[in-house]
Amino acid sequence: MERFGFVGLPNSGKSTLYNSLTGGAALAAPYAFATTDPNVGVAQVPDARLDRLAQMSGSDKVVAARVEFLDIGGLVEGASKGEGLGNQFLAGIREVDAVVFVLRAFENPDVPGSPDPLDQLQVLELELTLADLESAERQVQRRRKAATGDPAIALEVERLDGAVDVLEGATPLYRSGLDEARRRALDSFFLLTNKPIMALVNAGEEQLDELEDVLAPVRDALGDHAEVIGMCVQLEAEAAQLDAEERVEMLEGLGLGEGALPRFIHAAYHLLGLRTFFTTGPKETRAWTFRAGSRAPAAAGLIHTDFQRGFIRAEVIQVDELLEIGAWTKARELGKIRVEGKEYEVKDGDVLDIRFNV
Repeated sequence: MERFGFVGLPNSGKSTLYNSLTGGAALAAPYAFATTDPNVGVAQVPDARLDRLAQMSGSDKVVAARVEFLDIGGLVEGASKGEGLGNQFLAGIREVDAVVFVLRAFENPDVPGSPDPLDQLQVLELELTLADLESAERQVQRRRKAATGDPAIALEVERLDGAVDVLEGATPLYRSGLDEARRRALDSFFLLTNKPIMALVNAGEEQLDELEDVLAPVRDALGDHAEVIGMCVQLEAEAAQLDAEERVEMLEGLGLGEGALPRFIHAAYHLLGLRTFFTTGPKETRAWTFRAGSRAPAAAGLIHTDFQRGFIRAEVIQVDELLEIGAWTKARELGKIRVEGKEYEVKDGDVLDIRFNV
C-alpha cells in the first residue's frame, strides 16, 4: 500500500486532515508538537464505479482501493540541524512514497507564525533541501574511495555529485530539471526532495470564495513540479463526522459539492501513477491498485501469486461498457469480452477475469 506523508509547520492542519481522511483520533491542538510520533492510518479511495459494479453483480462484499497516510510532527526552521523534532521528523518523511505539504492560509491568533502559505513552503523546501545536502555529501564521501576500480560505485558517486550540485544551490531535487531517468536513479539514496510532491493549502471558511486567489502564489511558485489543491480542512473534518446524508446536505449547503477530500485522495492516488482495475462477482466486488503500465500477469499477481505464476489469459472489459450492458454473461454473449495475453497493458477501469493453471 502506497504511503503519503503530511509535512507542514506546527498547527498547519495536518492532524485534522489526517483524522478527516482516516477516521483517526490524532491529537489536533493549537500548540507546537501536539504530534510527536507519526500517526499512521488508511483511507479508502472513493470510486463510484466500484459501488455501481457491486450493485450490478449483487455482491455480498465490496472492497475499495486504499492508501496510507502519515501525520508527521510539525517541522520548524532549523529542523535540518536538529531544531524541533529534528531527526525524528526527517526520519518520518524518509518512510513515505510521496510528500504532501500542508500549508496554512487561515488566520488564528492562537497559532504563531505567518499565515502566508508561500512563506511556509519556502521554509519546508529549504529545510528538506539542507537535510538532503547533508545526506548526499555524507553518502558520496563514503563511496568516493571505493569508487576506484569499481564502475558501479563510480556511477553512484557521479549521480550523488550531480545531486549535491543541485542541492548546494538551495534547489529541491523535484525542482532541479533533472530528467525522470536521473531522478529515479537517485531513489536508492532516499533523498527527501526526490519524492513526488503535492501541496494542500488549508484555507479558512471565509477564504473559500476567493480560494483561487489564495492558491495562485503557491501554484506560481511550484509551477509544473507539484499539484496544488485548496480546501478548508476544518469544514471537511466536520463534514466527515456526519453520516452520508447529512454530509451531502452540509457540503451542498456550503456550495462545496462532494467536498474536497475525495478530490484530494484521487490526486494523491494519481500522483504515484496508481490506477484501478476491478474484479466482480456475487461474492465480492473489489478495486485493485496497480501501477500505470503494468501488464496483465503482474496485475493478476496482485489477486494471488498463483494467478501470475500460472497466467494463461485475461478476459477484459471496461467498467463503463460493462455497466451499460448490465451483466458479465450478457457482455460475453454480445462478444464484448476481450481475451488478452501476457503482453496486455492493463488500463484504469478494466474489469478482469483471470484464467490460470498451476
